[in-house]
Amino acid sequence: MYTQLQMRDSARPSVSLSTLERMKASGEKIACLTCYDASFAVLVDEADADVVLVGDSLGMVIQGQDTTVPVTMDDMVYHCKAVARGLQRPMLMADLPFASYPNRDVALANAVRLMQQGGAEVIKLESGPSQIDTVEYLAGHDIAVCAHLGLKPQSVHKTGGFRVQGRESDAAERMIANAKSLESAGADMVLLECIPNELGRRITEALSVPVIGIGAGPHTDGQILVLYDVLDITTGRKPRFVLNCMQGASGNLDALQRYVRAVKDRSYPAPEHGFA
Repeated sequence: MYTQLQMRDSARPSVSLSTLERMKASGEKIACLTCYDASFAVLVDEADADVVLVGDSLGMVIQGQDTTVPVTMDDMVYHCKAVARGLQRPMLMADLPFASYPNRDVALANAVRLMQQGGAEVIKLESGPSQIDTVEYLAGHDIAVCAHLGLKPQSVHKTGGFRVQGRESDAAERMIANAKSLESAGADMVLLECIPNELGRRITEALSVPVIGIGAGPHTDGQILVLYDVLDITTGRKPRFVLNCMQGASGNLDALQRYVRAVKDRSYPAPEHGFA
């Protein structure tokens, strides 16, 4: 009982939003990974990752789908519940999947499911101007929210594929404005995916909340990668921002520890992992 209280004075206290805010303020990089089951969750925890995301990327890396669109709320709750059983220290974040937040009341109901049934502590949703009201509504119900900007995989059919976002100056300015609006609405974190390095820097400096990047350059407050990419399980062509940590590693735990160290010591992402 009272696991959070028991962990507070331990050598590995649980990560909270306050922890992440202090890390941003002090310049310590935040190491994040996706995860989809209890066994890998134990390893990610032992590797000292700060945040674990149960991402709807499970549709592609676990289910073999072409996109994240087919992932359901039941899928997300199932996998979130499994991951939660394997974690102690990291903060657990989970995605609201495609079409699960068409309005703020449905978003609230599904966010509550992820928290009460799945054990999530932070709810992530792909965001833009139309989600500002939803973010404000969730925040008003004491739900921690991570807004997702840049490449939004749930919108892949609308945007025309998996492409770098924000390269044009007007698109970049809109993204910065959207990030500020989402923070003002109550977003506790922002995740940036597949944007130019310089835009990642500008958004990170413009916000007071922690900013996590995936293919968003070295200037964000933290980095996240798909677990299966880090462990070189994913087959076929991989995004340029992927870091294969299995090369030279003695096993899965060693590879995950290498990833966390690389984020912390800023050797990842290197220039070849980013976009101009």
